[in-house]
Amino acid sequence: MLKSQYLLEYAAWRVRTQSQSLLRNNDIGRYGAVSGVQGSAPATKKTIGFWSAVFVIFNRIIGTGIFATPATVLALSGSVGLSISLWLLGSLLAAAGMQVFIVWGCAFPKNGGEKNYLQYLFPKPAHLIICLYAGSSCLVGWAAANSLVFGEYFLKALLNTEPPRLVLQLMSFICVTVTLLLHGAVLEWGLRVQNMLGVFQLFVVAMVAATGLVAIRSGVPAAVELGKEPCQWRGRDNFSNIWEGTNLSPSSISLALNSVMWSFVGFSNANYAMSEMKNPKRTIKLAGPLAVAVVAVLYLFSNIAYLSGATKEEIVTSGRLVVALLMNNVWGPRVERFVDMGVALSAFGSVLAMSFAQGRINQELAKEGVLPQSKILASSEPFNAPFAALGLHWFLCVLIIFFVPHGDAYNLVINLASYPSSVVNAVISFGLVYLYFSSLSCAEEHSQYRWHLLSPGALVAAVFFGTANVFLFLAPFVPPPAGAEPYETLPYWTHAVVGWVLFGLGAIWWVVRPQGRTTSSE
Repeated sequence: MLKSQYLLEYAAWRVRTQSQSLLRNNDIGRYGAVSGVQGSAPATKKTIGFWSAVFVIFNRIIGTGIFATPATVLALSGSVGLSISLWLLGSLLAAAGMQVFIVWGCAFPKNGGEKNYLQYLFPKPAHLIICLYAGSSCLVGWAAANSLVFGEYFLKALLNTEPPRLVLQLMSFICVTVTLLLHGAVLEWGLRVQNMLGVFQLFVVAMVAATGLVAIRSGVPAAVELGKEPCQWRGRDNFSNIWEGTNLSPSSISLALNSVMWSFVGFSNANYAMSEMKNPKRTIKLAGPLAVAVVAVLYLFSNIAYLSGATKEEIVTSGRLVVALLMNNVWGPRVERFVDMGVALSAFGSVLAMSFAQGRINQELAKEGVLPQSKILASSEPFNAPFAALGLHWFLCVLIIFFVPHGDAYNLVINLASYPSSVVNAVISFGLVYLYFSSLSCAEEHSQYRWHLLSPGALVAAVFFGTANVFLFLAPFVPPPAGAEPYETLPYWTHAVVGWVLFGLGAIWWVVRPQGRTTSSE
């Protein structure tokens, strides 16, 4: 009897100790913010190799920017020469930015991206910087702009006419809702659809770029009616006086460069998943520059294709349908509808990629305890996916789709999404310069990362990228010249003021949030 009782007590003790061990190593316990349990993170499965990292960046960069923004850039810059120069400058900025994120990624090869870098630069006051970052990253409906482009192109392909406003809004709503269900309820299918559309996006841009390459060599005759002589593209006159009409307004150039940079947004996408990367330091050093270089070349030839296939006036007045205008002028109206459908699918792929990343950003910040209702937003129930965190992003997109004036919605979302990113990019860029000089004095808190060994190229890239981003967040406060206003019904400074308001909301939340939830440091 005593022996049986002893065995039962021993078995109960084993269950308790094993349960405590499991609890300490639970994936949620590492964050402490939600569960209150401090523990170590389990080993993350390394699933991202070199080519996977390249396509992680490809799928995020290539969306609708190259199809939707060239007309805006040309209208704001005023000339073909300045427009092409801004696209080249955008390519250089993306390359410099990639170098900045490579340096940070090699120093902190773990998931989180800017959150890790900002926390290292500003450890005190505790949690303030992460609340500011949360305010600027979680309160923007990143996918709203591309959902509007999806609705416009999709309906134009079906109806062959401009859709009514309400119909466009409903189609955009369906787009973001399907995205929520795919990534929040049936994750495996969401990833499959996203990967297929990512390959399709690259194929579409390559087709447009190939048209530009042919145009450089010999030009392509426009489609003509039967019985008429073919003629060269009327857009070839665009290259006879490329600087005519140049607009050097700082505000206009800033907005144009913002639009260009929007087309490159995503070059840092691999930094959010470095814990899941095989040999992360070597992979990011190779995959990042390759992805940015290929996209930059494709974008340059795509712009040349647009300028070779239509007059400057046609491009400016075409609005966001410049790629459809190109194909209509070259191959005729029948091909244009197929192009519209292709761009719509590309926009949908971009919505999937943006929402996939933003849902995880929201969830990770919630696990840190810096969002309202963090326990709900951090949950992966009931579908083993961040449905609630994705729902927050879905809600913000719906607000933009239905309540932002239709004519300004796309440009506002572009500028508003880019503006806080410019501030963050400037901070982490000049942060590298600060760390370099402070480490020269052998400060102990920085010595383990060997910041004093940063290469001259990395420092130049940091200064270049940081300076450009300072210009991007200061210039919008300068009034643009008449006729170059970024919005039809909103003040020109709307996106800049709202961007700082988002940071302010993060600061207010840091003050008033429940202090009982504390984050655990990794």
